[in-house]
Amino acid sequence: MVDSLYEIVEEPIEVNEIIKKVERREAGAINTFIGTVREWTNGKRTMYLKYQAYQPMAVKMLQKIGAEIEKKWPNSKAAITHRIGELDISDIAVVICVSSPHRKAAYEANEYAIERIKQMVPIWKKEHWEDGETWVGDQLEKVAYPEGSPDVKDVKK
Repeated sequence: MVDSLYEIVEEPIEVNEIIKKVERREAGAINTFIGTVREWTNGKRTMYLKYQAYQPMAVKMLQKIGAEIEKKWPNSKAAITHRIGELDISDIAVVICVSSPHRKAAYEANEYAIERIKQMVPIWKKEHWEDGETWVGDQLEKVAYPEGSPDVKDVKK
C-alpha cells in the first residue's frame, strides 16, 4: 500500500500504512483524519453502507486534491485512501494523512481535503437501514437517486 499516495481500495485500510506515506524528516506534524461508518444518522439506524466509485476518475481527483494541498500549504504532503464495497458500523471508510513542518498547516490541509473529497470525488454510498435502503447521492448529500443507483456515465461527461 505504501507505493501510492492516492488510492481507492476494497480491503480494510491500515491507518499506520497511510501515515508512513507522509512521514518525513522535515515534517514536525502529521494530522490524520479517519472517517468511519456511524450507526445513527438523522434518527435512523444504519446497518451497513455500500460505497461505489468511478475509480479512475476518483483517483485522479484525489491526486488533484493532493496537488491543491501542496500549492496552498507549501512543504506539505498528503496521502488519501478511500475504501469501497460493503462496510459495517465502525469500519474505516477514508483515511487522510497530511504532514507539514508545522501543525497548523497539517490541520488546515486535512480539513480542506475531506471537504474537497465530498465536493468532487465520484464516490457514492448506499445506506442500508433497519427498514430499507437508499442511495444517499453525492457525498454532500445534495443529489439523490430515488429511482436507483448513480450512473457512472454521468461522471464521464
